Amino acid sequence: MLSVSNISIHFTGQYLFDNVSFTVSKNDRIGLIGKNGTGKTTLLKIIAGLEQPEIGIVSYPNDFHIGYLPQEGIVESNKTVFEETKTALVEIKQLENNISKYNDEISARSDYETNDYINLVQKLSEANERYKYLGGHSIEQVIEQVLTGLGFERTEFSRNLKEFSGGWQMRVELAKILITKPDCILLDEPTNHLDIESIQWLESFLKNYDGAIIMVSHDRSFLDAITNRTIEIENGKVFDRKYKYSEFVKLRDQEREQLLSAYKNQQKEIAKTERFIERFRSKNTLATRVQSKVKQLEKIDRIEVEDKDDSSITFHFPEPPRAGRVVVNARSLSKSYGEKLILANIDFALERGEKIAFVGKNGEGKTTLSKIIAGIESHDGDMEIGFNVSIGYFAQHQAEMLDSDQTVFQVIDNVATGDMRTKVRNLLGAFLFSGEDIDKKVKVLSGGEKSRLAIARMLLQPTNLLIMDEPTNHLDMASKDVLKDALLSYQGALILVSHDRDFLNELTTKTLYFRNRKIKEYPGSIYEFLEKFRLDHLNELEIGKKPGAGADQSAKQGDAKIQREEQKRIQREQNKIQKKINSIEERIEKLESSIADCEDLFADPDFFNNVDLSQNKQKEYDQYRKQLEEAMTDWEKLNIELESIE
Repeated sequence: MLSVSNISIHFTGQYLFDNVSFTVSKNDRIGLIGKNGTGKTTLLKIIAGLEQPEIGIVSYPNDFHIGYLPQEGIVESNKTVFEETKTALVEIKQLENNISKYNDEISARSDYETNDYINLVQKLSEANERYKYLGGHSIEQVIEQVLTGLGFERTEFSRNLKEFSGGWQMRVELAKILITKPDCILLDEPTNHLDIESIQWLESFLKNYDGAIIMVSHDRSFLDAITNRTIEIENGKVFDRKYKYSEFVKLRDQEREQLLSAYKNQQKEIAKTERFIERFRSKNTLATRVQSKVKQLEKIDRIEVEDKDDSSITFHFPEPPRAGRVVVNARSLSKSYGEKLILANIDFALERGEKIAFVGKNGEGKTTLSKIIAGIESHDGDMEIGFNVSIGYFAQHQAEMLDSDQTVFQVIDNVATGDMRTKVRNLLGAFLFSGEDIDKKVKVLSGGEKSRLAIARMLLQPTNLLIMDEPTNHLDMASKDVLKDALLSYQGALILVSHDRDFLNELTTKTLYFRNRKIKEYPGSIYEFLEKFRLDHLNELEIGKKPGAGADQSAKQGDAKIQREEQKRIQREQNKIQKKINSIEERIEKLESSIADCEDLFADPDFFNNVDLSQNKQKEYDQYRKQLEEAMTDWEKLNIELESIE
């Protein structure tokens, strides 16, 4: 299907890849892993044809399609969200033109038994089959499904894409790839710009995808949910195993242990042979045996053990100053930007030592509330910060506040105290700064490097309330482990805005879900929240099971009766619309069956021997197509109506 053959490429005098080869089959779900700088993104670009290796080739069939989502570097568009997504439908538009052209040619010809005619019919059949596979008959519904799955509201489809942040624009780029159904999808850190709900939708989509997937991701949960194969890049070579990420890591550790054991045994034999040669080299009587040992040594196929950095840093936050029991207390808090209401009359409290995750779709107010608590944003309503609370706040823009004229080492050394003064280089290494990197000035660092440095600096400052907004976006797995281990032992209160489930797991004990300008608390881990979240959505209409607080029993019963009546009314309306939807779906199924029957007839060259019959069938086929389009429009309207009721 796709073959990477003997690829080599140099970078800064060393091999980034050295004679790398592997093949990709249709149902492969490959996680491409390795430390930052090992060439994962470069390899994706080579496969996508955006870069060329010095040696080797990437080969695949002529009709093979590749979709590539980079980490960044999207092109600005003046189109709406929906229209920009539709620009990806180049193949569908071409197929529509071809199908129309083939139909016109067939209608105008009568040489039914010639090879040219038969080939033309075959081309029409193949074009129709491909068009059907790509969802050409219902492509607008497919676009809507993908965009809503990736977090867009229907009301946002008609907004200009330039009004959205870079992260939302990346979602449109992802949608463009998904709707075109390429034979192989290449994804470079696709979850960086997604919230938890969108990530879960994407997982479900990719699990059922009919094609190959190669992805770079530092999200363990995402990799484990999708991949069935892992390729690790290490020291210019690849290690390829048919295991998902977590199983691959265990296997690689076992292989390294076995290889190290064999290496040590071989080194003992080599040392023993070398000692024999050195000791008896001058003995004439043993010259033959010495020469034999020399030749034996030269013929040994020496085991090589790749350098692996097993060093780890155990980091503990400075002892935080003791705060009062209640760290944050907000009552009837609201926040608007102009006429846009973000948070509406919310109540929120955080106690000493609590660790809470803020989750929800992007734009629902997670970052806004974080900034309000940190004192960066104004608000309406009451907000009290508790006694003796000192706040540490990290967000992506915080990295821009570092002193641009200081070196990486100076930034950390200036705030390090006690034992950490001797561990500055270790701490920087844990956050991917090593060698000459630590002498670079802040002003020459990339955005990701500044973010990592800002996190490392923050870890050294004594605070009893830590607020971190997407801290893992620019960290590899080893760096995330260092940060998570430090936060697990942190004694202060913690607020984490994150979509990384593996990072949040076992770290937070409560989840705040942001939706529709409100917040809702869920006690327990992030995975317990996700399970409850699914159940809540399934039982969303069971209002009667959630009695109000603070009312007497009689009032509760009255409210419950009203709620039950309202629920029955809603249920009746839903059932009525659902019956219409079911009826239309049956009609759509019959129309699709009739269209398929016509296409089967068109694929038979003998069918066109009867001109009248073939022309009548063509008219029927066109009518079926038109009726299908009308039915799909009605189906869409009814589903929108049903969703608005829900």
